[in-house]
Amino acid sequence: MTWAPHVTVATIVERDNRFLMVYEDSDGKLVYNQPAGHLDPDETLHQAAIRETLEETGWTVKLTGVVGVNLYTAPSNGVTYLRTTFIGEALSHDPQRKLDTGIIEAVWLTYEELVARKDQLRSPMTLQIIDDYRAGRRFPLEVIG
Repeated sequence: MTWAPHVTVATIVERDNRFLMVYEDSDGKLVYNQPAGHLDPDETLHQAAIRETLEETGWTVKLTGVVGVNLYTAPSNGVTYLRTTFIGEALSHDPQRKLDTGIIEAVWLTYEELVARKDQLRSPMTLQIIDDYRAGRRFPLEVIG
């Protein structure tokens, strides 16, 4: 039997003490998450993070670092995700851009607002990786080949 985790990326973007998040429909449940998604064929992890952030939020970002590479097995379906979370700087926004299917809106939330919505987060990793970021966990982009 072959086991293969799903390769995903996410981006933490902070501006004015607020984090760029997506409010989305995930299997019929409305949740908050970082801009995130799957790696497409023939793209790098860096390219995937920039693309997913734009597709889900309308924001163009410049990647500045990496928070971490984490494994998460979803209890709902048993799928394991290998997620690389990048740090991004917001460069420009296209408010007319159509967002990915399932995305209701992109929102900027403070850490306190995220904690208050803990039960509405897509997974425990959503807040954990922000906690890692806030604790100063940073790696250079070059750590990811």
